[in-house]
Amino acid sequence: MVIAKEQVLSALSTVMDPDLQNDVVTLGMIEDISIEGNHISFKLVLTTPACPLKDKMKNDCIQAIQSRIDPNATVDVEVNSRTTTRRKEGGNMLKDVKNIIAVVSGKGGVGKSTVAANLAVSLAKLGAKVGLLDADIYGPSVPLMFGLMDAHPEAREEDGRTILIPVEKFGIKMLSIGFFVDPSKALVWRGPMASNYLSQMLTGGEWGELDYLVIDMPPGTGDIHLTLVQTVPVTGAAIVTTPQEVALADARKAFGMFAADGIKVPILGLIENMAWFTPAELPNNKYYIFGKEGGKRFAEENGIPLLGQIPLVQGICDSGDQGSPISLDEFSPVSGAFRELAENVARQVSIRNSSMDPTRMVEVK
Repeated sequence: MVIAKEQVLSALSTVMDPDLQNDVVTLGMIEDISIEGNHISFKLVLTTPACPLKDKMKNDCIQAIQSRIDPNATVDVEVNSRTTTRRKEGGNMLKDVKNIIAVVSGKGGVGKSTVAANLAVSLAKLGAKVGLLDADIYGPSVPLMFGLMDAHPEAREEDGRTILIPVEKFGIKMLSIGFFVDPSKALVWRGPMASNYLSQMLTGGEWGELDYLVIDMPPGTGDIHLTLVQTVPVTGAAIVTTPQEVALADARKAFGMFAADGIKVPILGLIENMAWFTPAELPNNKYYIFGKEGGKRFAEENGIPLLGQIPLVQGICDSGDQGSPISLDEFSPVSGAFRELAENVARQVSIRNSSMDPTRMVEVK
């Protein structure tokens, strides 16, 4: 039996990407088909290295060929990725950054910075090229959480501009105001000064090629947030909250800001942090000390995905204080929760890029 390329494509056209709601052939995910007798090989190019369905889609491709062409065929599928982007604006500004993700919260104290740090680490562990910008001007946490309290980014002059070289650790490129100021002193800045800092970190940072630039935003809704959406095209925002009502009330404000008619930044979903407390000596127990599933209800009420539920455990705090985010610990169950969060964020970015208008900078009036 002679197998033709058209037969292979026909068989693979029955394999669906469940997120993008189309088949892998139509989506352009099949490349470099090679046929030698009953041996078939090709590349399956996914929309993100963090795709949680990569094994399923690979197996579906193999099964489609064996069930529709030859049950004795040997099939080699090389799985790789080409992260999607819908950037159409910005010119040379962050031109090699495919997606910009703002991690936001309506109030402080919900663990937003911890979530942003572990999200960045988990995306990098899944194979993505990741940057982390600490835009939490008044409470920068990146230097402490990554053990970089003594780090000082290098800089160079180019065409009269100062270019900052991000610090790299754990495969992540990072910039933070904490690298440039005395951590023992308070930053007493008016809004315009803080906004200027963010613009400098964004436009003056040598970020290079990134799949995702994660931005840890300050809590609330103010100048920094408006500066961000006016300066660069933001792919989407992920909102962090705890289950308690006082936090959800402020999460609604963050949701309202980014969803407002004049801004319209896509909401990737909600992250429920401190969803329950699990003591180390009782790893199977859950105590809902901040309320139960408030974030889940918020997501359902507003028609947005629940990206993840992160438990409250002592190890998260300890690892951050020690400069080694808990997502690096392969044996921690919390690491699995952050991996799932990263996969869901990457999935929502891919869905956003396939189904929504190009990312744009916002003109706030």
